[in-house]
Parts: sequence; C-alpha cells; structure tokens
Amino acid sequence: MTDNDKAIIARLVEKAHAAQRLVENYTQEQIDNVCLSIAWQTYNDTNVQACAKSAVEETGMGKYEDKVTKHKVKVLGVIKDVTGAKSVGVIEEDKEKKITKIAKPVGVVGALTPVTNPTATPASNAVSILKGRNAVIFAPHPKGKKSCALVCGFMREGLRRVGAPEDLIQWIEEPSVELTNELMRRVDRVLATGGNPMVKAAYSSGTPAYGVGAGNPVIIVCEDADVKDAAKKIRISKTFDHATSCSSDNSIVIQKNVFDRVVEALKAEGGYLCTNEERDRLEKWMWVANPKTGQVGLNPKIIATPAKKIADGAGITVPDNTTMLMVVGENPGKGHFSGEKISPVMALWTYDKFDEALEIQRKLTEYTGIGHSCGIFTFNQDYIRTLAFAAKTSRIMVRQPMAPSNGGNFFNGMPSTVSLGCGSWGGNITSENITWKHFINTTWVSEPFDPVKPTDEAMWGEFWRRFGK
Repeated sequence: MTDNDKAIIARLVEKAHAAQRLVENYTQEQIDNVCLSIAWQTYNDTNVQACAKSAVEETGMGKYEDKVTKHKVKVLGVIKDVTGAKSVGVIEEDKEKKITKIAKPVGVVGALTPVTNPTATPASNAVSILKGRNAVIFAPHPKGKKSCALVCGFMREGLRRVGAPEDLIQWIEEPSVELTNELMRRVDRVLATGGNPMVKAAYSSGTPAYGVGAGNPVIIVCEDADVKDAAKKIRISKTFDHATSCSSDNSIVIQKNVFDRVVEALKAEGGYLCTNEERDRLEKWMWVANPKTGQVGLNPKIIATPAKKIADGAGITVPDNTTMLMVVGENPGKGHFSGEKISPVMALWTYDKFDEALEIQRKLTEYTGIGHSCGIFTFNQDYIRTLAFAAKTSRIMVRQPMAPSNGGNFFNGMPSTVSLGCGSWGGNITSENITWKHFINTTWVSEPFDPVKPTDEAMWGEFWRRFGK
C-alpha cells in the first residue's frame, strides 16, 4: 500500500462523507426521488443496453440479451420494494411497549462488485444503499472497471436530475486489491458481493460488513413432479446469462422412477448428456491447475461461456443447439462435479427414498454452498416441509427457476436483491436477502409505563408441577 493509494481512497471517502452530510436530513420524499431517479437511469432501455454490451465485451462473460433482462428485472424489483418503505424518521411505533424507532443513515458504504455482474450489481445495490440516505463507493473487479464506471456515470446523471450531490455515488477507477482493502478499512460499512476471498477480506477489514456465501444450488425432482415444467425451469435457470449467477442450478437430484423422463425432458430443452468418457474429458477441461500457484480451480476459459464452446474446448462433439451439458454424478460430496461450476454444466444424481435425496443434498451442499439455497419440484407438502427443516440453506425455492427466484422476482415474495446472505453456515452475518433495511441505523426511544411484572407462579408454575420445584 503506497501513500498514493491511501490518498486516492482518502479523497473518495472525503467526498462521499461531504455528499452524505448534504442528504442526511433529506425528507422521505426527497430520498425516494433520488432512488427513483438513479433507478430510471439503470432501467431505461438505452442505458441498459449500453451496460449489457459493455459487460459482455469487457469481461467476456455472460449473454447480452440476458444481461439486459437481468438489469430490467433487478432494478425494477428493488425500486418496487423500496417504494413506500419508511427509511426516514419514525419508521415504527409500538404503543403498548412505548417504543419508537427512528431510522438514521449508516454513512459511507464500500460496495465490492463481482466480475460476473459488473453493472446490474452496482445498479441494484445503489438504490438500496441510497434509500437510507447514505453514500456509496464501488470497488469493481479489475476486469469490470469500465462497465462499473459506465453504470455509475448513468446514476450520477440521475443524481444531478433531482439536485442531489453526485458524489453520493463514486467508484475506484483503477481497482486493485490494495485499494479495495484500504476502502474497506475507511468506510462505515462494507457490502461484499463476490467470491469467498473477497468476503473474508471484508470481514477482516475491521469495518462492519455484509458478505455473501458461495452458491451451489441443489435441485430435487420428486416422483410427482411436473417433469416438463421442471425441465423448462431448470434450463431457464441453468442457461440464463451462461450461468453467471451464484443461484444457477449445479446438481439435479432425481427420483429413480422419473430419472429417464427427466433426462429426456432436459434433452428437449437443449441438454446434452455426456458419456462417462466424455465426462472425464470435460472434467479435465473445466478444472485446471493455476500456472502460478499449482492450485486446481475452474478454468477461466469456461466460466460463463456457452455450452457448445465448453464442449468444443473439451473435445466433445455436441449439436449446435446445445444449451447445457449434463453428466451423471458419482460419489456426491466428492469430486469436482459436486461443486459450483459457474457455467451451463450440471451433474445429475438419482435417489430412491426421499431420505436419500436429503442426504445427497446435504453432501453436495456441504461440499460447496452451505447456507445458500436449494430447490425442489414436488406438490407433496410433506416433502417440502421435510426439506425445509433439514436443509442448511437460507432459501428453498419450490417449483421455481432458481437463478431468477432466489433474489426476488415478480412471481414470488422474496426481497429483491443481488446480494444473498448465507448465515453462519456460509460464514455470513445474515441469512437474509440484503436490502435497504441493512443500510440504516435504528434509534430506539423507550418511554416508561406502569410495571408489568409476571409472578413466579405464572412463569414456573406448570414447570414445577411437572418436574418439581
């Protein structure tokens, strides 16, 4: 860390604090107009298309049409959720307990953004952060810095439109690990959306931080599932933006009596089932050793790229219309195919009794992605409830495409976000979808009332009668 690096961050933080002080006494109407204005800047077609084009061209990841859709859905979902929500002044009153809650800003937020989602993530998070009358400084991935600058520029235009200070939204122009670490050290709160190393760094910064956990959604397809519906929704989730989302399906656990039907339905959706020999070739292509460290990880050449391109790289001949690659998994919880793939590739597993499906889900989730999410296709409420109590995940999607659903959509009640907390399971402080509520401080005002004190008999009477005093 050089003195120049420190000066760069100090200047950004200084400007952010100055801008935030100008809006910390904004009325609810004023800050809501700010949110509406910056959201429109990242929702209107012209700007969204520019963002999507930039993201694909700069990172080489994802699909233009899907990035347009992601922008539109995420920004509209977030602005829908914040509209009408109280984030200024008195936000709650409990007349019986005589408690009044008052919302106040947290200050300046440092928001780390992933290379897989360099424009929609800042756009969505900015609305949530500014809703609390805060300022934000984005730390983009180096491979997504131009796209981050583009979307932030659009949002600053939105700030100007409503007379708000532009420096409520800033970004690191030439990002590095050192600059990002210094940013996290100097701000009032950190939001880390990205891989585990980024999240761990956020929690180690000494600044209160919200982080997200690794994804690796496991989907159970039961014997009573609507097979065609399940296959269609799995394809939608698995192929959207070439699987850049941490919510993209990675393993499908299928009841043995419907396995063949599910495979055929997935093939009808463009899936290609690899032979065992092709599976081995695919594995060698997808996971390679880092030339510098020797550590084996996902091949950058396959991340968020089309299935046909991945197959070609592995020397596997597939039809031109192939949308996703499938392999039959072996030994759940062991081997690369048990984990997250960040590509339109997924593993298929079979089970007989539902308890076996739960055990496979547990092993796969513990391999990678504990705390994140899982899904199920069934109409059996006993299955749904059993999974809900057993799974160590923060989200369970029932008969829904995972990637569009986990972070909220117009067909479910999940809070709209691009940042998914995974609880203590995933090493996070929260298991919630991270929204504007996580970017306010709350003052509790307590007034006295006549004592309401329970008697010993009221509290322990029944206990004493059963177990003795």
